[in-house]
Amino acid sequence: MPAFRLAPHHTITLALAALLGACTTAPAAGSRSVTIERTTYGIAHITAPDYEGIAYGMAYAHAQDNVCQTAEHLLTARGERSLFLGPQATGELGLGRLPNAQIDLFVRAHMDDAALARAAAANSEEVKASLRGHVAGYNRYLQDTGPAGLPEACRNKPWVRPMTQADATRDTELAMIQGGLGALAGAVLAAVPPTPGTRSSEAPVPLEQAVAESTRYSPAANPEGGELGSNGWAFGRNATPDGRGLVLGNPHFPWTGSNRFWETHLTIPGKLDVMGVTIGAGAFVVIGFNKDVAWTHTVSTGKRFTLYELKLDPADPTVYLVDGQRRRMTAKTVVLPALDGAAPVQKTFYATEWGPVVALPRAGLGWTTTTAYAVRDANTQNMRAAQSWMQMALARNVGALRAAMGNQGIPWVNTIAADREGNAMYADLSVVPDVPAEMLQSCAPSPRAAALFNAGGPAVLDGSRSACAWQRDPAAAMPGVTPPQRMPVVVTPDWVQNSNDSFWLSNPHIAPPAGITPLVGFVGTPQRLRTRSGIQEIEARLAGSDGLPGNRMGAAELRSVIFRDRNFAGMLVVDDLAAACATNAAALTQDQALGCRVLAGWDRTSNSASKGAPLFREFWRKARNVPGVWRMPFDPARPVVTPAGLDMATPATRDAVFKALGEAVGIVRTAGFPADVPLAEVQTRLVRGQKVAIHGGDEFEGVLNKVESQGQSLIDPKGYNINFGSSYMQVVGFDERGPVAHAILTYGQSSDPASPRAYDQLPLFAAKQWHPLPFHRADVEAQRAGAPLRLAY
Repeated sequence: MPAFRLAPHHTITLALAALLGACTTAPAAGSRSVTIERTTYGIAHITAPDYEGIAYGMAYAHAQDNVCQTAEHLLTARGERSLFLGPQATGELGLGRLPNAQIDLFVRAHMDDAALARAAAANSEEVKASLRGHVAGYNRYLQDTGPAGLPEACRNKPWVRPMTQADATRDTELAMIQGGLGALAGAVLAAVPPTPGTRSSEAPVPLEQAVAESTRYSPAANPEGGELGSNGWAFGRNATPDGRGLVLGNPHFPWTGSNRFWETHLTIPGKLDVMGVTIGAGAFVVIGFNKDVAWTHTVSTGKRFTLYELKLDPADPTVYLVDGQRRRMTAKTVVLPALDGAAPVQKTFYATEWGPVVALPRAGLGWTTTTAYAVRDANTQNMRAAQSWMQMALARNVGALRAAMGNQGIPWVNTIAADREGNAMYADLSVVPDVPAEMLQSCAPSPRAAALFNAGGPAVLDGSRSACAWQRDPAAAMPGVTPPQRMPVVVTPDWVQNSNDSFWLSNPHIAPPAGITPLVGFVGTPQRLRTRSGIQEIEARLAGSDGLPGNRMGAAELRSVIFRDRNFAGMLVVDDLAAACATNAAALTQDQALGCRVLAGWDRTSNSASKGAPLFREFWRKARNVPGVWRMPFDPARPVVTPAGLDMATPATRDAVFKALGEAVGIVRTAGFPADVPLAEVQTRLVRGQKVAIHGGDEFEGVLNKVESQGQSLIDPKGYNINFGSSYMQVVGFDERGPVAHAILTYGQSSDPASPRAYDQLPLFAAKQWHPLPFHRADVEAQRAGAPLRLAY
């Protein structure tokens, strides 16, 4: 780490204490108080007389479990990672990782504290009170604990400093833009104007490569895995045994960093009673339930931004044309604080009326002497999400839940919900630019740009025409956003589902909403394997053909179905593979024949005991990309059952599939495992000295219970390092008293490895058991662990 001057340790400690004193007002006599109770697995139950107190207690309790995680994330929000953690070390920015210096440059260039404060000022007084309480509660924890009392990762570290209001709004901004501009940070940093008069050296980029390179930003764009995902199912009165609503929430999120969930129960007597999870150090329940309604979120296919293609002045690549008029880009140079002995790191950023300039040359979207690209993100300065989730917590049915999202604060997720009256709802009321289908066509700057979008890439609009600015519908919560009336919503007494595909098949038996812009999602395109698997599981349950009694989806059946761990890809292709193995046995290599024997005996699941599941993963990782691999191609009239089968009749396809099988056997052997190794031996996590086997499969395998080893392209001698996937899982129904909920938080409440709350629920997950959540007062008292903590504020 580079050297830089710091005050002596005692000076740092005194400075921290002084800052805390300035940021935290000592409670006066007779002031309000908040109570924090913990129940089994450390779930925090917060009771206070108002929203400020709820947020105060929530921030304090969250810091008890995750103070170092929050303190480091605040470094990111401040653009100070280089100063304290070194410029070359990497850190988390949204869904990706970048060197600290690049994170700091991007954050300092992007953040506009005055604009964020103005946006936050439009929220209700209760939301503003929550923000105050959140900041004060975190700072109170730092004050009570002191630098020496913090966990090892941040103990006595100079970068642990009090939170400010500006820090909190910056944290919100980073969460809002991580589905767009935040994930394009690398492209913003890569934007450098070419030298005037030079000729472009960019070669034409194949469309398939352009799509792949330009969709790395999207939280749900990659059906092969590596992006945020989720399963959300909701059942209405026609589909449940008791006629009440039932919800499954199964978000697939990182197991580390600021996108971790944390369980809590918030009560303002007589006004608020909601339970579920927040994300990061948030001040509201984002997925959860109250006594009347339950909801979950899945990452939506909606686009959060558009690119604008700029026509440049050939004599000056920082001048662009709009309606024939010259416009000069604005330049902003960011200089990071100099470290001892090193030149300061700096970068000049360029922006247009459409937004910052980006460069994605590997996608054919580079900055040349004639053309550049700018990005406009609809979620920039979206401070409305807190208001949405505050109102959702008060909803009494799915109609009220829908109304709570009418302010269009929900940034990049669908909502799947059900109420105790037996109504189910799918709604994509997320933030999407208002660009109708006809405008996408008329404003495409070239046939290539139109083809890029139609193939699943970003929308590129003509930045040389002012007519291509986003529409401004007065019904929208903010200018340029598609209003709620033109977003897809389905309310039904039957059922709905979403596994990160579009609104098209939320229920295949219900016609999808009409007139929806393709920026929200496509209709008539191939679906993820998880989507198809989920629909088939639901329909088999409701038809009574899945081996379980009855033909309704009850809570017990729902908890069982999501943990069946059916490997949908295996079910689609292994029968054809086995038949081809028998027909071509004499021509197979030794490894190919071994692979045939192992997969013929595999049970087509990703259960821990499944022998052959790792081999299939490595086989299908390769074979799925073989051209023409499917025997039955996609048919938009049969989207749930196609594509399917292996085309083993075509010699070139058959040879490539067998080659992939033999290579997979070699990969598993090179990692040190036999070809028939059970999943339990290679997919584990060490929890307090004990290996815990993790069931589930990768995105490209179509396993509903998705778990992934991100950053790892193949099995290695340590197996699979699972760090992503099923995180908070909830199944919520209702009885005459209110909600009946079971849940699991796979990685536990704490991100501190030394905490007993770190990964303490993973053995529960491994055993496919669920924890009954204590919502009612008697249940809280029955599960309470330790004495309540009361804090004046």
